[in-house]
Amino acid sequence: MLVVVTGVPGVGKSTVMDSVAKTRGFKVANFGTEMFRVAQAKGLVKDRDEMRKLSPQVQREIQVGAARAVSAMGDVFVDTHSTVKTPSGYLPGLPKWVLDELKPSILVLVEASDEEIHGRRAGDPTRTRDPDPVDSIHEHQMMNRSAAMAYASLTGATVKIVWNHDKAVEAAVEDLARAVDGYR
Repeated sequence: MLVVVTGVPGVGKSTVMDSVAKTRGFKVANFGTEMFRVAQAKGLVKDRDEMRKLSPQVQREIQVGAARAVSAMGDVFVDTHSTVKTPSGYLPGLPKWVLDELKPSILVLVEASDEEIHGRRAGDPTRTRDPDPVDSIHEHQMMNRSAAMAYASLTGATVKIVWNHDKAVEAAVEDLARAVDGYR
């Protein structure tokens, strides 16, 4: 079973996903890391930042190679982004050629209130995050929802929203675990 788990930066997606993975025997694959491994194995890059300088065609080939590697892992949570916010707009985090290889069963959006995410980002000294205002965080979460439904239309996967509110991570973990258990 392959479950794609997405969420805006600061929502706590990795915390929720990692907890369920441990109790349900899932591997966790970070899609960006898998892309870097493919690019590195082909001798195209030495560090992850060089990947964005590759041509779009080469990036697409790397995405397909990473998706094939991830889909061969068995029961896996794929840690990735539904959309990628750029200065010129949003990019799809899961283009069709990636979805065709992954064939996800469930697309999960980990969410929290816009204000909670804003507060988490402001209070996290370990990360350098864009100082998005609350309305920008809201827009990004809505773009993720729209993209997830489009991805579901292409794959037949279900879409699950898991709420990760402040001081309630256990409830989010239980909700994701129920979704996974209910699919099996």
